[in-house]
Amino acid sequence: MSVRILFFASLREGLGCDEEQIELPEAVRDLGSLREHLRARGHPWHELLDPSRAVRGAVNQSMAADATPLVPGDEVAFFPPVTGG
Repeated sequence: MSVRILFFASLREGLGCDEEQIELPEAVRDLGSLREHLRARGHPWHELLDPSRAVRGAVNQSMAADATPLVPGDEVAFFPPVTGG
């Protein structure tokens, strides 16, 4: 399954990329397993996408939880929480 992944703000800066199109292994079926798949790449992925960090996820521009399923062609975004003021 192929998905497009977007990275915003401090994630984009820390990872050195703003987007990528990747082919996912069969075991990656939801947002949480995608995050773990990306973390397995090592530094800096492991640290920046750690579940203890405040990182939000969206699938097709809708806020998503780790259990949100993924289907081929989805657009997934990871970003830090946004505050206004």
